[in-house]
Amino acid sequence: MNKTRRVVIWTLVLIAASMALWWWSARTKPIAVAMAAVARGTVEKTVANTRAGTVTACRRAKLSPSAGGQIAQLPVHEGDKVKQGQLLLELWNKDLVAQLELTRQEAASAAATARARCIEADQAHREADRQSKLLGRKLVSEEQADQSLSSAQAADAACEAARATAAVNEARVGVTAATLEKTRLIAPFDGVVAEINGELNEYVTPSPIGIATPPAVDLIDNGCFYLSAPIDEVDVADVALGQSARVTLDAFGKRRFDGRVRRIADYVLDAEKQARTVDVEVEFVNADDIRQLLAGYSADVEIILDVRRDTLRIPTEALIEGRQVYRYNAADKTVEKRDVKTGVSNWDHTEILDGLAAGDLVVTSVGREGLDDGVAVRRETDAAK
Repeated sequence: MNKTRRVVIWTLVLIAASMALWWWSARTKPIAVAMAAVARGTVEKTVANTRAGTVTACRRAKLSPSAGGQIAQLPVHEGDKVKQGQLLLELWNKDLVAQLELTRQEAASAAATARARCIEADQAHREADRQSKLLGRKLVSEEQADQSLSSAQAADAACEAARATAAVNEARVGVTAATLEKTRLIAPFDGVVAEINGELNEYVTPSPIGIATPPAVDLIDNGCFYLSAPIDEVDVADVALGQSARVTLDAFGKRRFDGRVRRIADYVLDAEKQARTVDVEVEFVNADDIRQLLAGYSADVEIILDVRRDTLRIPTEALIEGRQVYRYNAADKTVEKRDVKTGVSNWDHTEILDGLAAGDLVVTSVGREGLDDGVAVRRETDAAK
């Protein structure tokens, strides 16, 4: 009997232990989540570019001679800094140099001839005046006086013709000089030589109409840069000239550059298979920043539309469908789904107008599996400890 009782007791103990073990394993374990406190701070309403923007030089000239020929001088190299008016490239032009000298000499000769003809005309007029006075005193015949006047008039015409010839020769000098200028590339502004396509003694030809060819010299003004970025058409209506902006460049990691909107395109870009966008240009505010930039850097921009200071805010990632959050209840260590009223928002923070108080904890890892209203949770930091 005692043996049977002991068996029954041990059997009941085993059953109770099994049930306790089953209950322990079957109960819901708290879900580890990330949380953040509702706090006061600054929230900015911003818009950002839809695709990567590009740092662009304010002035960039892709230069090529307007005439073909053999490169005779190439006094610059890639990376050289040049001044406005400096010679960048010159084609062989000794024939044009000689032609220019010839036309200058011809112009000088024609000018001298014109001066001589005009001096003769002055002399003829003085002679005509003397003959006219003598005619009044009856000392010469009327025929002689008429001949002197005709000679003076003819001398005037010769003077005028000589001056016209001199002007033609002077104009020919300009034509020859302009033709010579076609063989030279002159820097139109201060900048840096980005690229050279050609070597000494190589032949270059001008681009055919409608066909683009590589420029002989690519000159960039490295003292002025701006960012050009596409903004979605639904966002650009709130963008205005002069608004502040923050620029991030891939080359500088998380560093942010201050900027200001300087231009909004007057048309919508409708590119195939892409959202319709409007190009917005942002200038860099700080001169020290500009000296660190290179044309062609990829960049992103945030244009600041509105700023709310010292307002309640939460991380934007805590929002569910833009109107709800999971609020943590410290008493029973569960979360409740709560409706909130939001204000200004950006990628980082969202303004809270109603539904939460300073110090409340909200779940930021809202996509965690099993997370729902009333579920027990624990902070990931507590779990790590």
